[in-house]
Amino acid sequence: MAVLTPQAVSLAGINPTYASAAGGGDKVAPGERTFLHVKNGAASPITVTLTATATVRGQSVANLTVSVPASGERMIGPLPGDLLASPSDGLVAIGYSSATTVTVAALRI
Repeated sequence: MAVLTPQAVSLAGINPTYASAAGGGDKVAPGERTFLHVKNGAASPITVTLTATATVRGQSVANLTVSVPASGERMIGPLPGDLLASPSDGLVAIGYSSATTVTVAALRI
């Protein structure tokens, strides 16, 4: 499991650095301007799961899932702390149904 560092998008432009998705998942600091760019190089779709930690009237909020098509990509976010930050470390937990040929970048605008 890796902790992804959000890369700042600027007017000068950015050539983001992508990391291989970790088989046990990744983590990132939450933020209203933070999002993920997930690229799936596999021949099958994958599911990205963001673990929700919020409750509403004592009821747990469902995890957020995003399907990334085969050979496709998705931008996922923003990643608000009140919905996704773990009470133990303050980070957002990111899971992948398969991490094979999947790359991810955390970006901040």
